[in-house]
Amino acid sequence: MFVARYKSKEAYDVVVVGGGLSGMCAAIASARGGARTAIIQNRSMYGGNASSEIRMHINGAACFGSKENFRETGILEELLLENKKRNLYSSFPVFDTIMWEQVYQQENLTSYLNTNADDVIMKEGRIEAVVCHQNSTETEYTLYGKIFVDATGHGTLGAMAGAESREGSESRYEFNEPTAPEEANDYTCGNTIMFTAVNRGEPVEFIKPDWAYTYTEKELKYRPHFSGVGRITDGGDISYDNKGEGLPEPSSLDAGYWWIELGGDWEDIIREGENIRDELLKSVYGVWDHLKNVKEHGLDNYDLEWIGMVPGSRESRRLVGDYILNENDIRSNRIFDDAVAYGGWPMDIHVPGGIRALDKMPSKVFHFPGIYSIPYRCYYSKNIDNLMMAGRDISASKMAFGSIRIMGTCAVGGQAVGTAAALAIHYSCTPRQVGQEHIKELQQQLLKDDCFIPGIQNEDSSDVARGAVVTATGCIQGGEAEQVINGVARTVSGKTNCWISGPLTDKGEVLKLQLLKTIPVHQVRITFDSNLTREIMPSITESVREAQVKGMPLELVKDYRLTLLRDGEVIQEKQISNNRRRLVVHSFENTECDEVQLTILSTYGSLEARVFEVRIY
Repeated sequence: MFVARYKSKEAYDVVVVGGGLSGMCAAIASARGGARTAIIQNRSMYGGNASSEIRMHINGAACFGSKENFRETGILEELLLENKKRNLYSSFPVFDTIMWEQVYQQENLTSYLNTNADDVIMKEGRIEAVVCHQNSTETEYTLYGKIFVDATGHGTLGAMAGAESREGSESRYEFNEPTAPEEANDYTCGNTIMFTAVNRGEPVEFIKPDWAYTYTEKELKYRPHFSGVGRITDGGDISYDNKGEGLPEPSSLDAGYWWIELGGDWEDIIREGENIRDELLKSVYGVWDHLKNVKEHGLDNYDLEWIGMVPGSRESRRLVGDYILNENDIRSNRIFDDAVAYGGWPMDIHVPGGIRALDKMPSKVFHFPGIYSIPYRCYYSKNIDNLMMAGRDISASKMAFGSIRIMGTCAVGGQAVGTAAALAIHYSCTPRQVGQEHIKELQQQLLKDDCFIPGIQNEDSSDVARGAVVTATGCIQGGEAEQVINGVARTVSGKTNCWISGPLTDKGEVLKLQLLKTIPVHQVRITFDSNLTREIMPSITESVREAQVKGMPLELVKDYRLTLLRDGEVIQEKQISNNRRRLVVHSFENTECDEVQLTILSTYGSLEARVFEVRIY
């Protein structure tokens, strides 16, 4: 039993439990929305599966660029661009610091690292407080809140509060899902430990621990692994689906093997987590022994460099909301009226037995074209009216879960949840009432903050740029200047929705927005192009890193000048160097002006200026 030397009680508007990417984005969005927010993380770092403890790259709807222009934006893009600028060689420990920095420096947000949520205090069916202990300070915290967000992955907060939940797979008849099993079951996707190996340039002996397992080549015939001198097999998830082609997840020696997976058919994947970790270590070392000692794989010079001690979790408990997203929604690319996020990753269903089921392919991948939206009703609890969910524990069927569990999708959903939580605080209402009474405001705020919602475009009546006359010193065909106010801030269905200048000159290329009258301007928001097809995530997989540009996206604007004018006279001007954001926000002291000029001086490599959107408030 934890005995606290110190006890503390604190009160917040919003309390986020869980510090993976979804919890981080939820907490940052909530704080930026004006709610006094706390985030509780039981590890010593933020990021969850993306942290240096686990080192999984951040997949999303773009599917390694195979679905063009669908990379997630918003807070996640802000984080990844900062990492690209300062972490050229994709160091995960450095990425840990950048993620911590994003939380630590956010105004209105209090961070509780090394802090575990142990219990909840309930009052009249609502969560009143969460009781936590912080190992590093021997302190018991009782954190009171008005809205609570479960971003634990396991749905732990919801379980403690008595929220309705599900585990395993539904019968195909519950939602008429074509690829769900005939009968419901309790199976889940399992956990995986990652590892990395490096070429030392000289022979390196591997001595197998006596506790490690042994695998033959025949046993691993369905598990893609290093085969032949200097060659890595094409090792992605194995596709059974006739709806599409391709393998979504690279698997290579420098990143371990995702198929070293266990727990999916264990009685309780959460409760037995420690045993699963131990068995995974035996499996990792057994696979490495096979590569080094059992059969010639040309790896004499290779050496284990890093082995994770924290398994990456895929699936456990899902909390039930007012709507349960299902396979049919995904396959039909459904656009919901209350959409707040989107996904595009294949429905990726792993064999429950993992590496113990060596007679079976490790995964079934059900491909579909395009992307789907996720309704707001999936992000709050059906029966606990001040509980929201962010991450892989949102309201979805097992089949839909196979797609929505990916970190990029979880992150943009987390931003939607945090934004909604702040609105609930602002209006003194429940999360459900936000969906019933303020959904348009929520959607428009998300767009304003550079999130993408399929089928929704800028209709913000406060944005005076929408009525401006837009011209530029030059543009290419299809990249006309007026597209910066057309309401869509990325390329969609082949339409660029972007001002694309002619070749940049020494004087720069100028975009002008002539306002209908002289008005006080207090804010200008600009969305640049950061190439939403090419990945920018950190990765231990060499092939993923090599597919990226080293440093910042070439298309991103680097240096620019923003000028406010009245009757042709300069009223205020800002000169920006070494920009590292897709969305930039500039504030002014209510400057009376009738024209806004944006002069693009340079990019990180592109020969032309590219701007998706300009908003003026």
